[in-house]
Amino acid sequence: MARISGVDIPNDKHVVISLTYIYGIGRPTAAKILADANVDPEKRVKNLTEDELTRIRQEVAKYNVEGDLRRDVALNIKRLMEIGSYRGLRHRKGLPVRGQRTRTNARTRKGPAKTVANKKK
Repeated sequence: MARISGVDIPNDKHVVISLTYIYGIGRPTAAKILADANVDPEKRVKNLTEDELTRIRQEVAKYNVEGDLRRDVALNIKRLMEIGSYRGLRHRKGLPVRGQRTRTNARTRKGPAKTVANKKK
């Protein structure tokens, strides 16, 4: 397994897909990284040379990924909560932040349903 930014990326997948295992890198960013590093996106990770891996690592290092990105996101959410913005309050209460309805759905944010007695009439 190749190790990039502290993440073991899968050997048997195409490089463009394997790079998406790194937090903060999606398909478009992975394609851009490979284009800048001059590596064929169709190549499998196990077939990469050490030189190609080094070039990919150097390109990935230019991006804010993994621990640094997670810390930035957490600090941004914490800042919203501290200043008391609407989005911060939604984060604090564990409700959907981006305007979704909460009367039904929203179970991912709200957790399992808490049944209320005598609701049905």
